[in-house]
Amino acid sequence: MVKNPLRRPFKYSYFNASLILIAANCFVFAITSFFPNLQFYLGMCPAFVIYKKMFWQPFTYMFVHGSLMHLLSNMIGLLFFGISVEKAIGSKEFILLYLICGFLSGLCSLGYYTLTRSYMSILVGASGALYAILFAFAVIFPRAHIFVWGILPIPSPLLVLIYAGIELFSQFYRTNSNVAHFTHLFGFATAFVYFLVRMGVNPIKVWKDAYR
Repeated sequence: MVKNPLRRPFKYSYFNASLILIAANCFVFAITSFFPNLQFYLGMCPAFVIYKKMFWQPFTYMFVHGSLMHLLSNMIGLLFFGISVEKAIGSKEFILLYLICGFLSGLCSLGYYTLTRSYMSILVGASGALYAILFAFAVIFPRAHIFVWGILPIPSPLLVLIYAGIELFSQFYRTNSNVAHFTHLFGFATAFVYFLVRMGVNPIKVWKDAYR
């Protein structure tokens, strides 16, 4: 019997939620391509959330992409990592992980933009949720190797650390970049908390045990 309601598991099922999410992202991209002004309603702009009460934006931003390459890079990552994670934890848990971490990454980004007075910044893209899925992959498959550029095998936990380092460096030393590096880091952070709170799993312990 599960005493903590936050850890009540779903009955396992698998129904290709990764492909459904990819289709949803592609659909929104197609709609916003025909109606570009929708990006201002569905993307996240702190000024719109705070002053125009568009409270849905920290959720809807993750389905909006600014370019075809932006969409493709995120959807390829979701296809590559998402299907494995979904098969491991089930489609319902996968959707919850994806949406909760994407939403929380949006909220954290909103807080960051507000603190830095970047009220007119516009955040779009599934990267926060995608980085959470990458983190989940590294926790579920800690001994898996990702072949970077198709030739360089890197253990999945190490890849997470490398990406985190790159995002931190880019945030502070590439100030002219339009990439929301902190949102990527928030994706890692929210996934870490998700595993602790929802799954009762300490990712650091998993990685230490995998490489003793």
